[in-house]
Formats: sequence, C-alpha cells, structure tokens
Amino acid sequence: MSGSSPLPSPGPAFEARKLKILEQLAVPDAEYSDASPKGTVDVGIRPLLAEINAAAGFVTTSSCAGRVSVFVEGRKTAAATTTTMATGDDQDDVNDGSGGTEQSDGLGPMQPAVAAQTVAGLGGKGGGGTWLYVSHDPHPLAGQGMVVDWAKELGITEEQEDELPSDTTGGSGGCHSERRLIHFKFEPMILHVLTASHAHAQLLLRCALHAGFRESGAVSLVSPNNEPATPMVAVRSMGLGLESLLGYAEDDGRRRRLTVPPGYLDTLMTIGSARFAENGKRIERFETAFGAATARLAGPRRNPDGGAWEDAAARRERMRAEGLRQKAARQAERRAEEEQPDIDLTGTMG
Repeated sequence: MSGSSPLPSPGPAFEARKLKILEQLAVPDAEYSDASPKGTVDVGIRPLLAEINAAAGFVTTSSCAGRVSVFVEGRKTAAATTTTMATGDDQDDVNDGSGGTEQSDGLGPMQPAVAAQTVAGLGGKGGGGTWLYVSHDPHPLAGQGMVVDWAKELGITEEQEDELPSDTTGGSGGCHSERRLIHFKFEPMILHVLTASHAHAQLLLRCALHAGFRESGAVSLVSPNNEPATPMVAVRSMGLGLESLLGYAEDDGRRRRLTVPPGYLDTLMTIGSARFAENGKRIERFETAFGAATARLAGPRRNPDGGAWEDAAARRERMRAEGLRQKAARQAERRAEEEQPDIDLTGTMG
C-alpha cells in the first residue's frame, strides 16, 4: 500500500466492536477498575489515544504510558497440591479488545484460596506477588544530585547482605524456607490497537517504527472465518526496558532485605528518569506521525463553508494581511482625492 492510497472502509463488525470499547473508555476513572495496579488510562498517553480513536479503522484496546515499578515476586512453589499455574508475566500480552486500560500484571490482590494454588512465572509476576512502588512518571528527586533514602521511597527495608541467597526456590525446612526476589523494572510505553484491515495495520506499524518503537508487530492477520481480518497491532520498544534485582523478602513478604548499596538504587532511579524522557519523545513522534499520515489520507481539510481549511494562526495572518491591504487602498484613495485639481466654475460667459 502506498503512503497516499485510501484505506478501506471499516466493516460493521469492527465498528460495533469499536463502539463497545469506546463506551468502556468513557466510564469515569472513579467508576472503572481492572486488574492492573492503576486501573485507569494513564494521563500521559490520553492525547495519543484520543488521536488514534478519532481515526476511522483504529481503536485502542490496552495501554501503558510507561512506568517504573518495584515488586516482590510471587511464590516459586505451590502451597497446595493442585497443579494450577498463573504466570501473568508479560506486560505486552495482547488484550482481547474488551477494554482500554493498562494491562494486568498478576500482582494485584488475590483470594487466599487462589493465592495458595498459583506460582510465579519466570519474570517473578503472579503467584501472590506484591507491589512496593509503581509510578508512571519520573520521581521528582531522581537525577537531581540529592541524597535520597531510596530504600524507604521504594518500600524496601534497608538491611544489606553480602550476596543474594543461594536458594530462592525453597530449601529443606523452616516456616520461612522460601525467599522471594525483589525486582526493579522500567517498562516503556506499550499500546495495543485493533485495526479494521491489513492496510490500517500497515499504516500504524509504519508510524510506530518511524517513531522508534522498533519491536512493534501485528497478530491476527488471518481471520478464522470468512470475515475480513482485523489485525491487532502492538506498539512497543523493548530496547528502553531495564530490569534489576534489589534484594529479597521472606516468604511472608513483610521481612525484606536489600542486597545492593544505596548508591545503586540512586543510579537505577536516575537511569529510569532519563528513559522516561526518551519514552516521552517517542510517544510524541508517534502521535505526530500518525496524525500526519491519517490527515494525508483524508485529503485537504475544508471549512464548514467548503473553503480550504486553515488553523487559527493561518487565519489570523490572513486577516492581518487583508486588513493591511484595505488600509493601503483607503490611504491611496484619500491621496488621489487630495491631489485632484480644483475646477473653476465661476468664469463669465461672453
């Protein structure tokens, strides 16, 4: 598809699905909840979502503007005999299109009966893990050269040990035999967009790649039935991601130990702040590229009277130029009147 080729009109099934998703997005934040730690659309990404959802053939299904988090991983061994497992490990699992908020991470509150039956995935999420710190904005003290008690800020008890425990999967005995690792994680923006056709998906992917989201891709390229395919596009940039281990917690989750020096925490928070800034630049580039691409396909914008559309700045400049021309014309007319010679009408007749 060339950059100027018109996109196909979305089918009725896609339009119905988009309407349902947008109705859910319109629910006030105070009334909306999901399984993510925040549960609402991030403020920093709302302009981008509005731009995408206003375009025909596109609708956002899940999003995260980017975040820094510190969490205690879930249990590595099941506390019950059941074999049920819930990993919940990937931030970028494709949503089914039924919602528009941040992806669930498997660390939210769990019922005791369920928590006893699940174990964490390889990334540490799920299985009764605990959030210690989550922010979708850089910490105001990060990178400022100030002395900060980051262990306290991040919810970690600052009791250092020489090295990580050699056995983090259980051990031979004691009621506190399992130690769970404490993770630090920076995750850049991730966005899932349902598209009405391959052409829509291709346009979105071009914009994402151009903006720096190089790990973006699409799934559901082939429809399982005779209906047109509606690809799901994941916009992401894993190269900005950062993860590190900070310490561990006893299996009750309340006794935490820091195994890195305080200066290391300061370094991580400073790096996280810098990556928030780069993440914001990529989001802005993506929004600009998408807006320009859809504007080209829509053709020249028109005013309500059918004339060529102009923004407020262009209109002000046009009105100013017209005013100057009219003023110059009036001045020229007055000068012409002043320079016209008087005609003597009092002469005598012979």
